[in-house]
Amino acid sequence: MRVTETFFPVKENWEEQRKMAAHSSNMQWIFPLTSTPASCQPPSHCQSCICKGPSLVTMVRWTAEEKQFITSLWGKINVEECGGEALARLLIVYPWTQRFFSSFGNLSSPTAIMGNPKVRAHGKKVLTSFGDAVKNLDNIKATYSKLSELHCNKLHVDPENFRLLGDVLIIVLATHFGREFTPACQAAWQKLAGVVAHALAHEYH
Repeated sequence: MRVTETFFPVKENWEEQRKMAAHSSNMQWIFPLTSTPASCQPPSHCQSCICKGPSLVTMVRWTAEEKQFITSLWGKINVEECGGEALARLLIVYPWTQRFFSSFGNLSSPTAIMGNPKVRAHGKKVLTSFGDAVKNLDNIKATYSKLSELHCNKLHVDPENFRLLGDVLIIVLATHFGREFTPACQAAWQKLAGVVAHALAHEYH
């Protein structure tokens, strides 16, 4: 099974991180482990709305039409192109997220970010891991449980970033698929992005 990588990096406790990765053979890091920004607060301080209220992950129900919209479009997505663009847009539109990617080289301008090969390659990994949700629509919470634990207990990432990345992905899909990305299709994908964000934020609750 394809593995998932971390969304945001750290450099401390490398050996412990390797053990965690080895413990779950179907998980890999989504974002490279390099450094934890000093401004990051522990998850207990997170005030993001994603941490509050009943879990969407436990409440979600998929209609046959929603599943069809998701799986049919996924089969047409160029993961490298859309993934790279989604991550680049995240770093440009929400520049504070760049602090997690200091090892990626030149992030000085939108042009530099869009042309950065590390951003493009890593965006591909991110969207590839998103495919785990597409293949496990009825078990997304369990699919991302280890990744959620990692981001909560090790990386201390504000879970709001998961929602932002999902919203950016929806914009990228709309630009790439145009009329095919109908309002009904968008609704299904927006729902999926929300469920994935909640699953990743599960350990913060």
